Amino acid sequence: MDESRNISRRDAIRLGVGVGVALSVQGPAAFAAAARPATLRAGQASGPLITRPIPSSGERLPIVGMGTARNYEQPSPADMPQLREVIREFPVLGGRVLDTAPAYGRAESVVGDLMAELGNRDQYFIATKVSLGGRGGGGGDGAAAAANASLARSLERLRTDRLDLMQIWNMSQPDVLLPIINEWKAAKKVRYTGITTSSDRQYEGLEEFMRKYQTDFIQVDFAIDNRNAQDRILPLAADRGFGVLINLPFGRGRPFQKVQGKPLPGWAKEIDCVDWSQVFLKYIVSHPAVTCVIPGTEKVEYLRLNLGAARGRLPDAALRKRIEQDFDAL
Repeated sequence: MDESRNISRRDAIRLGVGVGVALSVQGPAAFAAAARPATLRAGQASGPLITRPIPSSGERLPIVGMGTARNYEQPSPADMPQLREVIREFPVLGGRVLDTAPAYGRAESVVGDLMAELGNRDQYFIATKVSLGGRGGGGGDGAAAAANASLARSLERLRTDRLDLMQIWNMSQPDVLLPIINEWKAAKKVRYTGITTSSDRQYEGLEEFMRKYQTDFIQVDFAIDNRNAQDRILPLAADRGFGVLINLPFGRGRPFQKVQGKPLPGWAKEIDCVDWSQVFLKYIVSHPAVTCVIPGTEKVEYLRLNLGAARGRLPDAALRKRIEQDFDAL
C-alpha cells in the first residue's frame, strides 16, 4: 500500500505531534490558531501552488497530490462526509494528482462515485495501477485478458472513459505488462504510463527496468528517514527523463514518532512551514527530480496542510542537508 503508514496523522496529532507541538511550545493562543483553517493561519505560505513539468510532455503538475490507501479502502458511512469534502476541496485549493489502485479495497469506487456526484472529474489527474496478481510468468492472451479486465474495472469504478496515468503495480511482471499499457496509451485509454514500488528490495529490479525501458513515470518510496531512493533511483530518473511520484512520504509514521514533543526548528520559518508534516513534505519535493508527492489525505485539515507544503519557499541543497542532519540527531 503505497502511502499507508503504521501511525496515522490523527494518531500523531493525538500524541502531540505536528500542529499540536505549537501548544507545547507557545501555549493556548497557538492552539487557537492551529484550530483555524490552515489557509488562514499566521505564517502559512500564500500564493499559487508550485508545479513541475512531466519530463515526457511538459504538462505541469502541482508538486503535492494525494493518495487513497487505507482511509478510502473500506470507509464507514460516518467517514463519507469528510472524504466527500476532501474530494470537493482538493481541486478548489489547486490540487490535481490523485493516486489509487484496485488493490486498495473500495478506493477506486469511493473516489469515482464522489467525483461523479461532485462533477469535478475533469479537475483531477487520476493515477491508478494494474498487476497480474498471482498469475504465473509469461505473457500471451491470458495476461492481456487479465490486464484488460483490470483496466475495464478501473474505468468503471472511477466513472471515467480515460485515465491520466496507468502504473504497473509493485513491479508486477513489467516485461509482460509494459507492452499492454503502451497499447492502452496508443489507444488513448490512458494518457501516461508508469511503474511503482514501495520497497527497497525492489530497487535493483526497478533500476534494471529504468535502464531498459521508458515510461512517463516511476513511483517510489522516499521519506526523511528513508532516503535510499535519493541515492539510487532519483538520479537515474533525472538522467533518463522519468517523472517521479513519491509514496510513503511520512515513512509509515516513523518521522512523526521521532519528532513527538519536539518544537519546529528555527529554520522551518525560512521555508514557510507551520507543521512538521510540511517540513517532511517540503524536504521531499525540494529534490529536483521529484515531480509530485502523494500523502494519504482523508481530512480537509490535512489537505490544507499538505497543499501548504506546495506553496512558499523550498529548502535549497544546503538546507536539505541540515534537515537531514537535524532529524538524524533527534
